[in-house]
Amino acid sequence: MTEMAHGAVIVQPGEAILSRWWRTVDRVTLTCIFILFAIGLLLGFAASPPLAERNGLMPFHYVLRQGVFGMMALSVMLVVSMLSPTQLRRLGVLGFFAAFLAVAMLPVFGTDFGKGATRWFSLGFVSVQPSEFLKPVFVILCAWLMAASQELNGPPGKTFSFVVAVCTVGFLATQPDFGQSALIIAAWSTLYFVAGAPMILLTGCIGLVVAGGAVAYSSSEHFARRIDGFLNPEVDPTTQMGFATNAIREGGFFGAGVNEGQVKWSLPDAHTDFIIAVAAEEYGLILVWIIIGLFALITVRSLFRLMRERDPFIRLAGTGLITLFGLQAFINLGVAVRVLPAKGMTLPFVSYGGSSLIAMGILVGMLLCFTRTRPQGEIGDMLRRR
Repeated sequence: MTEMAHGAVIVQPGEAILSRWWRTVDRVTLTCIFILFAIGLLLGFAASPPLAERNGLMPFHYVLRQGVFGMMALSVMLVVSMLSPTQLRRLGVLGFFAAFLAVAMLPVFGTDFGKGATRWFSLGFVSVQPSEFLKPVFVILCAWLMAASQELNGPPGKTFSFVVAVCTVGFLATQPDFGQSALIIAAWSTLYFVAGAPMILLTGCIGLVVAGGAVAYSSSEHFARRIDGFLNPEVDPTTQMGFATNAIREGGFFGAGVNEGQVKWSLPDAHTDFIIAVAAEEYGLILVWIIIGLFALITVRSLFRLMRERDPFIRLAGTGLITLFGLQAFINLGVAVRVLPAKGMTLPFVSYGGSSLIAMGILVGMLLCFTRTRPQGEIGDMLRRR
C-alpha cells in the first residue's frame, strides 16, 4: 500500500534489464545530455576546421574524432547507468586505485605537449589524461568511506577520506593541475558537508585552501601569471581571454551567423576551453542561455532526486558527482566571461576531448544509476510513518 500511495517502482519478477532501466532512469537528464552532445558537434563544425588547417589535416578531422569519442562516452554512460549501486561502489573503489597510480606515474612517463603541465600519457595515436578519470572514482571512494563512518561502530571514514583527498590533490598539484585540484577539493568539501561536518572544520578547510593558493602563487610562475592576468583590470586583446571577451561582445543576442565568427581563427583552444566563445559569437546569447539552462536543469533535477534517497552512500556519491559536473561547467563558462581565472577546463559533453568526454560519460552514467527510482521508496515515506 505504501508503494502504491507514494509511487515507488515495483520490480517485476523476470523483467528484462533494459526494460527495468528505462522505467527507472531519469529520462529528462538523459535527454539533456544527448542535446548537449549534439550542440557540441554543431559547435565542433565551426570551431575545429581552423585548427585542422593549421595542422595540415582534413577540415573536419577533429569533428569526426569528437563524434567517435562521443559515441564511446554515451555508450559507456548507458552501460554504467544500468549497473547496481553495489557494483558501482566496487568498481569505483578499484578504479580509484588504478587512476591514482596512473596520476602518480605522470612525472615519469607523462608528457606536457608544450603546455607547461605534465598531464597526459601519449600513446601515439591518442593521448590519455588520467586525472579526468580520477575525479568520479574519487567521489565513489570518499562517499563509501563517509557512509561507512555513519554506521554503528563504523570506521573513521571521514578521516580516511581526508587523507585520500590530501594525497590526491598533492599529486595533481605537482603536474601542476590546479583546476582539477580545485574540483577535487570542492567535491570532498561537499561530501563532508552533506555527511554532517561541523562548520568549524569546514572553515578550517577553507583556510587551508587559501593558504595553499598563496603557496602556489609564490612557487608556480604558471599559476601566478594566470592570477595576475585575471586581476589586471585591463584585458590584453591579443590573449585568449581578450579574444574570448571580444567574441562574446560581438555576438550580441542573435549572433553573427553560422560560420561567420572570427574568434576560432585566433584562439588555439577555441574547440576546447573556449568553445562557449564560439557559440556566443556565431549563435548569440540564445544558444548560450540554452546551454546554461541544460546544465542547470541537470544539476537541480539530480539534487532533488537525491534528496529522496534513503541510502547514505547513494546520497553522498550522487551529490559529489553532480557537484563535479555542475562546477566544471560553471568554471568553464566563468573563465570565458572573466569571472574566474583561466583554468584549462572543458565544458562537459560540448568541448572536444577524448579523455574528458569518456570520463564525463562514466561520471554521468554513475549519476544516472544513483538517481534511478528504486523499489525501497523515498526518504519521505519514513518521515510520514513517523
